[in-house]
Amino acid sequence: MANKRDYYEVLGVDKNATEDDIKRAYRRKAKECHPDLHPDDKEAEARFKELNEANEVLSDANKRARYDQFGFEDPMAGMGGGGNPFGGFDFGGMGGMGDIFDQLFGGGMGGGTRRQGPQQGNDLRYELKITFEEAAHGCEKSFEFYRNENCTTCNGSGAKPGTSPVTCQTCKGTGQIRTSGGWMTTVRTCPTCGGAGKVIQDKCTSCGGTGRTRVKRTANIKVPAGIDNGQTIIMNGQGEPGLRGGPNGDLYISVSVKPHKLFRREGYNLRLDLPISFTQAALGGDVDIPTLTGPVKYRIPEGTQNDTEFRLKGYGIQQLRGTQKGDLIVRVRVEIPKKLTDKQRDLLRQFDETTTGKEYEQRKGFFDKVKELFN
Repeated sequence: MANKRDYYEVLGVDKNATEDDIKRAYRRKAKECHPDLHPDDKEAEARFKELNEANEVLSDANKRARYDQFGFEDPMAGMGGGGNPFGGFDFGGMGGMGDIFDQLFGGGMGGGTRRQGPQQGNDLRYELKITFEEAAHGCEKSFEFYRNENCTTCNGSGAKPGTSPVTCQTCKGTGQIRTSGGWMTTVRTCPTCGGAGKVIQDKCTSCGGTGRTRVKRTANIKVPAGIDNGQTIIMNGQGEPGLRGGPNGDLYISVSVKPHKLFRREGYNLRLDLPISFTQAALGGDVDIPTLTGPVKYRIPEGTQNDTEFRLKGYGIQQLRGTQKGDLIVRVRVEIPKKLTDKQRDLLRQFDETTTGKEYEQRKGFFDKVKELFN
């Protein structure tokens, strides 16, 4: 336990933080280290797990109380959810089963109050396709997306203008139906009003009583240089509006990068296969190597072998939220011509007749090993 950080420290709140303070802190920090934003980052993954553990305890009143009293040495921790035999469910309310029914049936003691309170809007997802160059250099993009918003005709009430929702007669406005049976009281969501406590008699014709209409919106986003395929950008507050005064959800933009015709990305490095003739490989010489910023002259040394790799420093991808760049790794592919003229064949034969065998290090080494093997 000594290696664990204090849960309040993990969330960045003090011990007097309210439930809303804890929710906001968790939400903010979860976005900073979410695995979608940091693929293959084990450190971010560990921080995210630590954050979830802290939130699970501090967002639960009973678990938080035990943590405040005992810290990590909670004597009831091994029994689950306060030491009751149901492991993970808490008894709450007067003579009822409390949160166990809230979790199993969507009701629970006081569940109607939570249902009728402010509720955050739904998050949205959008796939943004960009080119390889746009991902490497960064860009600004504009795109359209749809989201459900409060109906402008009824202002989100769902009722026909000039009318208002009325108190549900089934649950008398509580949003809950309670059934007692001996020592046990079950609580479930009112089937008539869906837990809202009110029903709409005259529905708005624009939204059909839902209070929401589908609206097309345009978003402008700045894509940072160095972003990779599959990473996510979050636009806070651009999701759907909340219910009953709750905050908007967020818009999660998943970036899809189109493959390049020449380059392959490996982290912040780029790889390129460069075909050269066997004459260039033997004699060496200057070649033009393509990069993301234009061709660069590079001298191929004499006697370059097939699959030899050269590294061009700083010609890779810019680091995300940084200024340094990776490298361009060029692999030489020596191409042998498939068709030769008679003159070319004669010249090659003359060349071969003038060689002593020492020019071919690998071949000489191979045949030396063959001799040793059979002698």
